[in-house]
Amino acid sequence: MTAPVPGPLAGLRILDLSRILAGPTCTQLLGDLGADVLKVERPGQGDDTRAWGPPYVKDAAGADTSESAYYLCANRNKRSVAIDFRTSEGASLLRRLAGRCDVLVENLKVGTLAKYGLGYADLHALHPRLVYCSITGFGQTGPRKDQPGYDFLVQAMGGIMSLTGEPEGQPMKTGVGIADVMTGMYATVGILAALRHRDATGEGQHLDLALFDAQVSWLINGALNYLTSGALPVRRGNGHPNIVPYQVFPSADGHVVLAAGNDAQFERFCAVAGCPELAADPHFATNAARVRHRDALVPLLAARTRTKSTADWIAALETAKVPCGAVNTLDGVFADPQTQHRNMQITMPHSLAGTGEVALLGNPLKLSATPVSYRRPPPVRAAHTREVLREVLGLDAAELAALEGAGAIESAASDAATPEAAASEGGA
Repeated sequence: MTAPVPGPLAGLRILDLSRILAGPTCTQLLGDLGADVLKVERPGQGDDTRAWGPPYVKDAAGADTSESAYYLCANRNKRSVAIDFRTSEGASLLRRLAGRCDVLVENLKVGTLAKYGLGYADLHALHPRLVYCSITGFGQTGPRKDQPGYDFLVQAMGGIMSLTGEPEGQPMKTGVGIADVMTGMYATVGILAALRHRDATGEGQHLDLALFDAQVSWLINGALNYLTSGALPVRRGNGHPNIVPYQVFPSADGHVVLAAGNDAQFERFCAVAGCPELAADPHFATNAARVRHRDALVPLLAARTRTKSTADWIAALETAKVPCGAVNTLDGVFADPQTQHRNMQITMPHSLAGTGEVALLGNPLKLSATPVSYRRPPPVRAAHTREVLREVLGLDAAELAALEGAGAIESAASDAATPEAAASEGGA
C-alpha cells in the first residue's frame, strides 16, 4: 500500500486540550487534513468519552477494552499525551508545548486554564503567533458564560427541538450530537481563517466558539421564517415548512421519502402515481399553493403511496427523475454501494482490538491534489506522552522519569515511536 500524500495542513501542529465531541471533531478534521494533533489528556482518566459505552472495542477474548465506540468516532490522527496541567510541572510543559504549536484548542469552563497560567492572555504574551480556540456552551462573554453547556441542553435552549418532532408529540432532539458536531465544524473554519491571517501578519488571535451560538446559526430557514413573518414555526414531523410534498409517506411495505422540490417534479410524480389531475388543480399546482393546502393534499398522496412497495416507488420515480429514497437503517446505509464506493466506512489497525482493527467513519472531503489521510488510529490514553515530549521538547529519560514521578505526566507501558498506519485517501 502506498504511503498517504501529505495533507494540505502537513507541518501544522495542534495542541488539543479538548474532550467529548465538539473540540475532538474539530481536531480530528484538522488531523485528517495532515496536521499533527497532540491530544492532551488527564493522567489516569483521559477523555470522558472513553467510558461512554457500551459498546466498547472487544479484545481477543471478546471482553470489553477501555476504548468506547463513542471515543473512536472523533479521535483518529492524534497522539495521546497525558499531562496534568493542575501541577506546576504540567502547566509549565503545556506552556512550552504551546510555543511549538500553531493552534491550541480547548473546551474547559471559562477561566479554568487562566488559573494555571494557560489562558489566552497568558499564552498570547508568550507566543503571539499562537491561534487559540476556546469552545464552551455559551461563550466567553454574556450572562450565561459560566453555565455548563451540553449538546442536549443547547438543542433545547437554541430552538431546534421546538422545530423537531411530531406536531402533537414532545419536542425532539436529533439522534446524534449535532450541536457539538456543527460547533466543531465552525471551529475548524475559524481556525483555518485565523491561520491565514497569522501567516499574513504574524499575529495569532482568540477564537470564541459557543455551542449555543452555533446552534442558533443553523436554524437557517426555520429562524428566517420566524424573523420574516413573526409567526412561531410549528413542528411538522417529517414534513417541510416551505416545500410540499417533501416528507416520508407510507408504502405497501414500509416508507418512502418523496422530495418534490419544484412544480415539474410534482407533476411527474402525479403522472407516475396515476393522479395527473392533482398537478392541474389550482389548489396544488404551485408549491406555494401546496404549502397552503398541505392538510388536504398529503392524505391524498398517502392513499396513493400505500398502493406500491418502497422498491417499486423508487424504481418508478428514479426513472421519472423525481427525488425519492428509502428510509435506511444503519445496516442499509453501510451496505449501500454508494457508501462503499465513497469510502465512508474505513478500517484502521488498533492495538487493543481482538481483530487487530476497528471500523471508523470515513471523511467526506474529497480533495483531488491533497486528499485526507488516515495515519493514526484513535490512540490509547498516554500512548505517546514520552514520544512527543522527546520529539517536541527534547526531554531526556531522566527528565521524563522525574515528571512521571511528580505526577505531572503519565505514559503507557508501550509508549514508543509509533509507526503511522499507511493509508490512502480511501482508507486502510
